[in-house]
Amino acid sequence: MDFASDNASGADPKILAALVAANGSSYPAYGADPYSERAEKMLSDVFERDCAVFLVATGTGANALALAALTPPWGAIFCHEDAHVMDDECGAPEFFSAGAKMIGLTGHAGKIAPDVLRDALAAYPRGLVKQVQPASLSLSQANECGTLYALNEVSELSSIAHAAGVKVHMDGARFANALVTMGCSPAEMTWKAGVDALSFGATKNGTLACEAVIFFNKKLAEDFAYRRKRGGHLLSKGRLLGAQMIAYLEGHHWLALARCANDSTAKLAKGLATIPGVRIPWRPQVNELFVVLPRHVDAALKAAGSRYYDWGARGLRDDERPSADEIFVRLVTSFATRDFEIEHFLDIARSA
Repeated sequence: MDFASDNASGADPKILAALVAANGSSYPAYGADPYSERAEKMLSDVFERDCAVFLVATGTGANALALAALTPPWGAIFCHEDAHVMDDECGAPEFFSAGAKMIGLTGHAGKIAPDVLRDALAAYPRGLVKQVQPASLSLSQANECGTLYALNEVSELSSIAHAAGVKVHMDGARFANALVTMGCSPAEMTWKAGVDALSFGATKNGTLACEAVIFFNKKLAEDFAYRRKRGGHLLSKGRLLGAQMIAYLEGHHWLALARCANDSTAKLAKGLATIPGVRIPWRPQVNELFVVLPRHVDAALKAAGSRYYDWGARGLRDDERPSADEIFVRLVTSFATRDFEIEHFLDIARSA
């Protein structure tokens, strides 16, 4: 009953088989191989646009290098105060951008409201030498509370940013999970809504270690090949990244994996919602479920070996916050979550 993170699951068997197949022959190094070239072409096809695509091994590398490409050392990166790039990258965006400033914005359930972004941009007027200059906006889709920006919300925030001369980055660590919920196309959720660069996640959804940085305007990527190499994210055996991405995308496999993960969270939420004393502050939209549990239920679940994280209550409204005898937790499912794990977890919670 491991609901701590979708990073805890292993690699999908189809992707492992593709790695073994790619391992059997020799190919040019550093991404000059047919696997990498095909993967890059496939991602352009997925997004219906001739994109600049760069494969990397980690989500931290993807986010930090992408934001560095959009932000000078004297620039400001705006994001939600609970964003992964703000709280969980160990300062990597600041490091790779050579000193850019992260500015966290408040917002219920992990989302930035348009007026909050306008006020933040107004507080950093362009041309004021004593302040960092507004440079980029990072939106997480899905975000750290497991909620989603609707297409019109992405478009509105992007328009506000662009009007201020600010580029828009999307952290898509759970991009596939968001996409299957929204039922739109990858293009509609990104460049058609104003996104300039995307960190396209795959590791949480079945690859061994594979992400992509995608620029929808190739001019923004003119020096990115050097950034990737200098940052230590150009793999010598690049075909092993390309092989993972090909297997991930072929036959819409990436969407099938995400759908499995989302469906598991929906089953977990449906069961927990029937248990007296359990509160779910917002409807789960992807494979993350945030729950207020009675402390005795939490204790019983953990005593039985369940794994999940206690979570900070900053994203909650006052009327949603846990009382002294409650605890706020996050549960995450993956493509590998099995129904009997969910049922066992629910049985323990019901008994408690």
